[in-house]
Amino acid sequence: MLDTSETVNVEAPDEGDFEVLTRLMKENEELKDRVLRSAAEMENLRRRTARDVQDARAYAIANFARDMLSVSDNLRRAIEAVPAEANDAGLTALVEGVEVTERAMLAALERHGVKKLAPEGEKFDPNFHQAMFEIPNPGVPTGTVLQVVQPGYSIGERVLRPAMVGVSSGGPKHAPANDAKPEPGPVNEQAEKDA
Repeated sequence: MLDTSETVNVEAPDEGDFEVLTRLMKENEELKDRVLRSAAEMENLRRRTARDVQDARAYAIANFARDMLSVSDNLRRAIEAVPAEANDAGLTALVEGVEVTERAMLAALERHGVKKLAPEGEKFDPNFHQAMFEIPNPGVPTGTVLQVVQPGYSIGERVLRPAMVGVSSGGPKHAPANDAKPEPGPVNEQAEKDA
């Protein structure tokens, strides 16, 4: 049986309790906001770190590769310096050895993501090419690469060295590419350093 003689004393909340509750709710919201911001910052940091690690892996050899391109250029110059009419067996063997060395070096660079830019016949692009001179040719659209003086190279999406080229002049202008945005190509790392 229930004893109704006892009464439960329930006090009505006073003004002080309401203020405490309001303050606690406000602190709770601030803490939730801080936690969400911290979580977002950590996720951004994780993504940025992953991207930096990926870039470091992809472009770590860029300076080394750039130095090796100079060696490769010198090997090519040595081959081209030998007169075509040279019939000496020893000299021929030496030239063949230098050619094999050059091919092996370029193959090793290519295995590590370094690609040769061969722009002959393409439209001049300052992101990939460095114009050295103009070649008057009314039969070819102006701005077409007609001669490659020194090949260019890229690694991943970055240009290690732009191709040094001769560009046509005096011909018709290139037709605009029906307002389509060009896909982003390799970034010219050297041009960015010079800017």
